[in-house]
Amino acid sequence: MNSFNLLKSIADARPSLRKSEQKVADYVLANPNEVIHMRIVDLASEAQVSEPTVVRFCRALDYDGFQDFKLTLAQGLASNASYEQFSLDSKDTVIEFKQKIFDSMIGNLINIRDQLDPNLLEEAIDALAKANRVEFYGFGASAPVCADAQHKFYRLMVSAAAYSDPHMQTISALTLGEGDVVVAISQTGRTKDLLHTVKLVRDKGATVITLCPGNTPLAELATIPIHVDVEEDKDLSTLMSSRVVHLVIIDILAVGMAMKLGPALVDHLKTIKRSLRNLRQNDKRIPPMRRPSTDTGGE
Repeated sequence: MNSFNLLKSIADARPSLRKSEQKVADYVLANPNEVIHMRIVDLASEAQVSEPTVVRFCRALDYDGFQDFKLTLAQGLASNASYEQFSLDSKDTVIEFKQKIFDSMIGNLINIRDQLDPNLLEEAIDALAKANRVEFYGFGASAPVCADAQHKFYRLMVSAAAYSDPHMQTISALTLGEGDVVVAISQTGRTKDLLHTVKLVRDKGATVITLCPGNTPLAELATIPIHVDVEEDKDLSTLMSSRVVHLVIIDILAVGMAMKLGPALVDHLKTIKRSLRNLRQNDKRIPPMRRPSTDTGGE
């Protein structure tokens, strides 16, 4: 578990902790870098609790004790130190905000990689491999992700479609049945039109895979929920880390399905690649200079 996941688990667990343990949680969340250098007596003093309370706090999070907890926190902070969330400043240079955007994106990818449940991914891949039809639903910034997903799965010989129009989604939903799969993609998990069509899909007996934040209405409707909890600067509408993360998860599902379908699919993909060559312009770049011949016989 990295530091982001550990701190998130503390924040999630906080309401269920005792009041004295919540004091420890609040101090750790506010001062994670200081906690890794503290003794248990130091943390107890700063949080204004007893040492046994610190131990109970650690055990409530499934750690053996303070040292075990502190080690995990330190390892996570060391590995993610360069990838903290950021805020842009009007005085930032191109070099500065380029660095911030890349570092934040990398950090989000690492965090989601560590959060993803492999069992749910396996379940989703199985459902997709057995599906009669696969439909991708999404609005706004999620629509291009759906189009990319349709492209990837169509290459895998899957009857796939992508819809970002609420009317077309409704029509699609009403034609589905058992054995069909809908992948609903949302950055918020709260889009009303998407919730409406997903409910129709569930009523028809089809499987629903969701790519959205956990603890949202859309995630609750899922047959197979894949939680994508991305920390983003909500004031920067152009910085959509979740869109990139969704694209990567689609790649994971597509690769998993390709591996499950086996060698026959590999031959099909090779055929597609050969066919697409005719659509590309010949590469007229000058080839690298050949090394002089060592043949003393000349040309």
